[in-house]
Amino acid sequence: SSTSQKHRDFVAEPMGDKPVGTLAGIGDVLGRKLEEKGFDKAYVVLGQFLVLRKDEELFREWLKETCGANAKQSRDCSGCLREWCDAFL
Repeated sequence: SSTSQKHRDFVAEPMGDKPVGTLAGIGDVLGRKLEEKGFDKAYVVLGQFLVLRKDEELFREWLKETCGANAKQSRDCSGCLREWCDAFL
């Protein structure tokens, strides 16, 4: 499956202080909802992904409950984080 430019940009470099909206699958609306719940940076969302032991099913469920992400958005986001972890952790 092909990945978006956003996905490729994200996994191409260290996490740093990227805003949550730089994650694949997270646009302005979901980004705002995540920020309101305290997930204002990509690394905070990554932390949740790691707390869930990189379990993509659990993470996607969490994302749906937390900000209303649909199946494609949650799949894009979890795939993006998984690939980032593979590259950097």
